[in-house]
Amino acid sequence: MSGHSKWAKIKHKKGAEDAKRGTLFTKLSKEITAAAKEKGGNQETNFRLRAAVARAREYNMPQNNVENAIKKGTGEIPGIVFENVVFDAYGPGGVALLIEGLTDNKNRTTAEIRNLLNKKGGSMAGGGATAFLFSKKGYFAVDKTMAGEDAVMEAALDAGAEDIKTDGDTFEITCDPAVFEAVKKALTSRKITAATAEVTMVPSSTVKVEGNDVKHILDLMEALGEHEDIQHVYANFDISDEEMAKVTADHTD
Repeated sequence: MSGHSKWAKIKHKKGAEDAKRGTLFTKLSKEITAAAKEKGGNQETNFRLRAAVARAREYNMPQNNVENAIKKGTGEIPGIVFENVVFDAYGPGGVALLIEGLTDNKNRTTAEIRNLLNKKGGSMAGGGATAFLFSKKGYFAVDKTMAGEDAVMEAALDAGAEDIKTDGDTFEITCDPAVFEAVKKALTSRKITAATAEVTMVPSSTVKVEGNDVKHILDLMEALGEHEDIQHVYANFDISDEEMAKVTADHTD
């Protein structure tokens, strides 16, 4: 899962930058509205909404924005109706992509994403072509400076985590989404702060990416992530620390 953790770090820093520009707030509002529309405005019973609001708070989105987004979803405030869209695709180096979005015009978004993929060395695939490679999981990345392996393992496994792996200077924890909050609470209670804590799509297998394909796949991931209708981009690339170091500066400056 090394590709996943490295991209998570890049994405997190980029998310903070996007929040400053307000672009992330727009996406977060859409996700909150869609979640509230799907299963109501009660965070206690609506996991998707609870997760979306938690992410909004992580990036210091104003509470008023959060409340208005929920009200748009429940119909208390008139608003645009967004539709969930999912695209299966392939990127440079044969990397499998699963792209999730929210749009008020599916035909327009589909055409724009197909065009973007073609320009960046990727291609759209048939429905389900790549989705089967990903499973929804709770995912945590904990820096090794936070705690020792035994402490992290004990906290996570006692709370129901499925697996703990080491990737460089990071402990990676995966769990069933149903116990995500229990694992998060167990880590927090031991003063173990995760650099990344999210419910995401984790690949069952990875594709090693080297050379020019590294920059190309990262460029594609960034371009997809910047599209206003795209909420999440998942990929199964595996890039070595050495290869990543050559191009990371361009994505994190």
